[in-house]
Amino acid sequence: MFDADAITTRYLAAWNAREPARRREAIAKAWVESGSYLDPLMEAEGHGGLDAIIAAAQAQLPGLVFSLAGTPDLHHDRLRFSWTLAPAGGVPVARGTDFAVVAEDGRLAAVTGFLDREGV
Repeated sequence: MFDADAITTRYLAAWNAREPARRREAIAKAWVESGSYLDPLMEAEGHGGLDAIIAAAQAQLPGLVFSLAGTPDLHHDRLRFSWTLAPAGGVPVARGTDFAVVAEDGRLAAVTGFLDREGV
């Protein structure tokens, strides 16, 4: 059985890790090597691709932090969770919902992200 809270915690840690070596380590903990990400604005495959899109997002969103919104929902190898993007302790500027496929080892195989609301 997978731990939805642990999976989403590792996922958000990767998006929030600003130091390159720490970010790459967080990506390796969150995704399998062939893991993928897709949302309306970007897509990536593999740890190198994931590192590149997360670094690019961080450059465009300085000072903003991703946080879990609500409780993740998991059945079988499918995970659904929502998040917010906000300045630390501030009002969210964006919200989204991600759907993921979890690999046998509990890391993410694929994530598809949806932007629920921008400029909240």
